[in-house]
Amino acid sequence: MTLSLEQISDRLEIQELISRYSHAIDTRSFDDAVALFTSDGTLDYTATGGPAGDRKSVLDYIAGAMSPLKMSQHQVATSAITLAGDTATARSICHVSMEPQGEDSPVFFSGLLYLDTFARAPEGWRFSDRRVAEPWFSRPAG
Repeated sequence: MTLSLEQISDRLEIQELISRYSHAIDTRSFDDAVALFTSDGTLDYTATGGPAGDRKSVLDYIAGAMSPLKMSQHQVATSAITLAGDTATARSICHVSMEPQGEDSPVFFSGLLYLDTFARAPEGWRFSDRRVAEPWFSRPAG
């Protein structure tokens, strides 16, 4: 498959957007995460027991849910991106390491899929919808 320069650029911009979301969440820069979405962008975390809705309200929920954590690291890999003009979709695998507050709290892990829809905006590509699917959790016994 031969890609045009525009297709290469679009793919790199979308990959960067996916990475910036993970960095914003892990650094607790939730306003930065909001800015990665279109103004009517939506998030759906119902697969993990969270809410679905507008980007700001769901990210506010995530901020609260992550408040007991000392740290998290989202590692996103193998994003399959499909371009369709000024829109695109992606399916990405994500592995998350999380360390709770407290010295005796063991690190635990989660995995999930991000199912994304993107729109080209004047400021570049933005998420128009992000949905979490197929989550799993691994917590140490005890």
